[in-house]
Amino acid sequence: MNWFECKVAYHKIVENGLQKKVTDTFMVDALSFTEAEARVIEEVTPYVSGEMEVASVKKTKISEIFRDDTADKWYLVKVAFITIDEKSAVEKRAISQILTAGSNFKNAYDNFMEGMKGTMADFEIVSITETPILDVYGAKLDAADQQ
Repeated sequence: MNWFECKVAYHKIVENGLQKKVTDTFMVDALSFTEAEARVIEEVTPYVSGEMEVASVKKTKISEIFRDDTADKWYLVKVAFITIDEKSAVEKRAISQILTAGSNFKNAYDNFMEGMKGTMADFEIVSITETPILDVYGAKLDAADQQ
């Protein structure tokens, strides 16, 4: 899985009825930058009237995503997986980034802990921060791939 952060600029009608140019952030699972750009255009176009521009596409280090269909925010959880080197008895930490859905900070933490339930590894949460991500689009598999 390769997760790409895509920023899309378009005109949006705000609360006072005026049009305002905004840039929103989306996550897309894709094999390449080109596929990520095409996917974000495909997913966002139905919700945009007028011109739209993909302002940037960048590859992220997201290793996993924990979804919650009732949540409206995305949080980035940096987690340190802790291992002990058997030869030197030194503690090693490997940092991973996991995107977790949540309605608020506590809900994001709970969703993260639920997602980590089955892990056998020792871990420690380094940080949890709210992101500007509006939506996450997983891999789009062809019908032939699903059989």
